[in-house]
Amino acid sequence: MDLLDFEAQGLYFEEADVAGVKELIADAAEKYASGDAELPLLQAYFKAPNSLNVLVALNRFYYYQHRLEDALAATQKALAVIRPLVDFPDDWRQLQLAHLQTAPVKLLTQVRLYLFTLKAIGFLLMRLERLDESQAIFEKLVALDSKDRIGAQALLDLLLQCRKEAA
Repeated sequence: MDLLDFEAQGLYFEEADVAGVKELIADAAEKYASGDAELPLLQAYFKAPNSLNVLVALNRFYYYQHRLEDALAATQKALAVIRPLVDFPDDWRQLQLAHLQTAPVKLLTQVRLYLFTLKAIGFLLMRLERLDESQAIFEKLVALDSKDRIGAQALLDLLLQCRKEAA
């Protein structure tokens, strides 16, 4: 399966949100430089805790604030929101190539979003020095994505090289 051979449809950022959420995210963007962006983002989260727009905004905010544990929590929540959309197993470790191959074509955008979100979790875990967990995620992604469309191979190589140098 080529994860680039599809027509993008159902992009998360095109989805409608609860009234006021878009404005709260825009307000957070305006307040970022002043350091007051977190409150509107949290207000948006309480209005729409399953909104991928909100979860991605929280991830970005926390990541750029170097609050990696908080970014990880937002990203894990996003994965939990995406998972039922594509009918993948509750535990990503149980994900098999067959799950990707049998996903309806109309869901390939969400499948890619799931895989990129899993990659983001692996990256955050690597930054948090939780290397065993990170490596397991990257190895899973590499096994599922033979053409490396998700780009996990370079991260896996980097992680393995760092571990080799540290040994």
